[in-house]
Amino acid sequence: MFNLLKTAVLMAAITALFMAIGAMVGGRTGMAVALLVAVGMNFFSYWFSDKMVLKMYNAREVDAQSAPQFYGMVAELAQRAQLPMPKVYLIDENAPNAFATGRNPENAAVAATTGILRVLNQRELRGVMAHELAHVRHRDILISTVSATMAGAISMLANFAVFFGGRDAEGRPQNPIAGLLVAFLAPLAASLIQMAISRAREFEADRGGAEISGDPQALASALQKIQAYARGIPLEAAERHPETAQMMIMNPLSGGGLRGLFSTHPSTEERVARLLAMR
Repeated sequence: MFNLLKTAVLMAAITALFMAIGAMVGGRTGMAVALLVAVGMNFFSYWFSDKMVLKMYNAREVDAQSAPQFYGMVAELAQRAQLPMPKVYLIDENAPNAFATGRNPENAAVAATTGILRVLNQRELRGVMAHELAHVRHRDILISTVSATMAGAISMLANFAVFFGGRDAEGRPQNPIAGLLVAFLAPLAASLIQMAISRAREFEADRGGAEISGDPQALASALQKIQAYARGIPLEAAERHPETAQMMIMNPLSGGGLRGLFSTHPSTEERVARLLAMR
């Protein structure tokens, strides 16, 4: 419940930030135009983002004939979660990872790399796919798509303010120094909010996945194993399309130290600790 409330607050914060930047760029008119642009971007993302990301990863759809064991596992978990059967995809990548996509449970898809099928045992893989189905059940794909689109729109507006100058509510030019500060701080704030939303949803998906599978220890073991293997095996598609990294069960591009502040995922250690506490 806390993570759900946190997500709602963060979504409100990024929306308010977006509206404030729009107002700064063009006063009330700028705010209205910016809102229309964001609605259009979100509309496109809502309807087409799943097809785009599956194409980016060269994912191939499988069924009960082409991948009977894996497909059957997803079908069993979907039934346990009381979800419609999603489309199932495999990605020919050695790096172990998985993600879910789709605008709603009726139009969902889950994908896993061939690497994760080799690295994990059946119990661990079941925990991972339950995690992805929890994302579907919680409609996290919609939340992450909206937050990512809003963050991108904020960066675009902030850059626009630098080049063309901002306006106050009465249409008067803003202080150029203030515009530069906004251009730097607004995208940073938007990214931090987006990362916080993503981390909150990962905790919820871990919890939900453990409930669907009935085996939190298996997911905890899978996360530890994925982290150990992923360090030495790059996920090439994610490196070409870093904006998709937030969708993965573990961010293939995240690092330690200061970079952890901008990670889309919580630390593996904290995720594992929470899962093991569910026993």
